[in-house]
Amino acid sequence: MDMPQQILTYLSSFFHNYHGLLFLGLAAVISLYVSRHIFLPLFKKIAEKTEGRFDDLLVQYKAVDRFAHIVPAVIIAATLPHLLGESSELYKILSSANNIYFILVIYLVFDSLISAITAYLLLDPKKKGLPLKGLQQAIKLVGFIICLILALSQLTGKSPIILLSGLGALTAVLMLVFKDSILGFVAGIQIATLDLIRTGDWIEIPKQQIDGTVVEVSLTSVRIRNWDNTISVLPAYELVSTSFKNWRSMRETGRRCIQRSILIDVSTIRFLKEEQIKDLLKIQILKPYLEEKLKEVSAYNQDKLTLEETNILANGRHLTNIGTFRAYTEAYLRSLPNIDTKMTNFARQLQSGEQGLPIEIYAFTDKTEWVAYETFRSDIFDHLIAVLPIFGLKLFQNPTGDLSGIGKT
Repeated sequence: MDMPQQILTYLSSFFHNYHGLLFLGLAAVISLYVSRHIFLPLFKKIAEKTEGRFDDLLVQYKAVDRFAHIVPAVIIAATLPHLLGESSELYKILSSANNIYFILVIYLVFDSLISAITAYLLLDPKKKGLPLKGLQQAIKLVGFIICLILALSQLTGKSPIILLSGLGALTAVLMLVFKDSILGFVAGIQIATLDLIRTGDWIEIPKQQIDGTVVEVSLTSVRIRNWDNTISVLPAYELVSTSFKNWRSMRETGRRCIQRSILIDVSTIRFLKEEQIKDLLKIQILKPYLEEKLKEVSAYNQDKLTLEETNILANGRHLTNIGTFRAYTEAYLRSLPNIDTKMTNFARQLQSGEQGLPIEIYAFTDKTEWVAYETFRSDIFDHLIAVLPIFGLKLFQNPTGDLSGIGKT
């Protein structure tokens, strides 16, 4: 028998024994073609006409394209036992190959579905800055590990539980080698679930000398653009273990705190004289306070002191320039249109020290943008420093001495 006839005989025998497999393969290919070229375009047209965005995202992230590959895998899995005996070696090989293909397709569909869900959630403006990317990566990683274990079980013919028990023996080694990745993975989940930071948040980390806007929050790291336009990259677990300041609440409420002190020279603090009081009564925003306070002080002194005792300033109650200045500061803050009077705003004394007596301003403004805020805050203190002489007060400065005689003999 010559070679061509041997080949024809072999092919005839193969077709006679395995013609069912050939038809099954052909059916799988046709089903894939129908799924991708008929049902997939039909789904895309329906998605374009619907008002919802989720179906559009499923198309965009190819979840439907990948799902089409499940159809031939299901057909093969359902038909193969009827064509081959389950005990045959060929059945085991083809069944394992089909199962691995099915697992791969399921993972790809799962990957696309998670991406589509994340994109859909980020369409909501309230959730746009949430660190969903890190959580998305964590879920995908878990799905990948599960699918990998299932695929290995098909290749080795062993139960996934046995493979998991084998991996348990390597846990100590894996934790040592991938310590940073594991810590970052856990921290990334904590950041996402506790909503510690979001993309676009302004955060400060004094320990790392970081002050800027969060650019990206991934599973294992956080990228921050500092105000000097440099980029800082931190492991995700660093944010969980280190204290930091998040300015998100300031931006959400549209209110930013002003907290700064003016240092007063204590040697200029005095009781107010009659002439000074008359001049201060001409200040519009201060007049209501002074009139009420003068009535209160006069009534108290008349009730508690004799005529002779009132001549001594240490007796009774009297107005001071520092107290009146604090009252003026609070009235001035309330008069400014960009100060929120519904929130806390006041002027207070802090502990005096070697640099004089601090008068601290505490208020909230609707100027949250950096440049506008700094300009507005500077305008307030420009004014307050300028009016100090009206109250007989001076700003504290370290004495420099008279240096005019230096170099002369």
